[in-house]
Amino acid sequence: MDPRTWLEIAGYIGSALVLLSFLMTSVVKLRLVNMAGSFISFIYALIIGSYPLALMNCALVLINLYFLWKIRHTRKDYRILETAADDPVLVHFLTEYAADIGACFPGIDTDPAAADVRGLILCEDTPAGIVFLKTEGTAARLLLDYSMPRFRDFSLGAFLADELKARGFTELRYGGPDQNHRKYLEKLRFVRDPSGTWIKKL
Repeated sequence: MDPRTWLEIAGYIGSALVLLSFLMTSVVKLRLVNMAGSFISFIYALIIGSYPLALMNCALVLINLYFLWKIRHTRKDYRILETAADDPVLVHFLTEYAADIGACFPGIDTDPAAADVRGLILCEDTPAGIVFLKTEGTAARLLLDYSMPRFRDFSLGAFLADELKARGFTELRYGGPDQNHRKYLEKLRFVRDPSGTWIKKL
């Protein structure tokens, strides 16, 4: 395959990534994928001598970098709104996000009655997640720790750990489905013990 063909393929890949980014529900993923596509398109435009196109894609890369920096450094004010097991608002969100919860945690039990502490995690009064906890002495076992798509940047998990530490818990445990959850757990410094339970010291 000649170099020009490879160059054309790279151009198509860059454009495809930019288009694909707009299908992302996570703002961070949208910015990252869009930036990757814009960077590839920037290099492609430079090589073929299309300088207006190169300038536009360079601007997109810088814009994405700016917003990623802003996301990283903007403080998010979270709080837990505890609810009863049959609270209609909690039931509504469990139903509304049932398919996504099932995709993130295959086979997980979402019965609120199984938890000692349950509720919505709010970000400035906007629902950002759902949490179910079972207390085990000074440890808290996560039965459900679900983040809604636009809040999947690890900040919600970090808040939950800090909040539980402030409440006097010394350990956070998770023993549910983890095949789609390991990167998140490792990022938050959970360690998996021989029994398969993920543990984070608070």
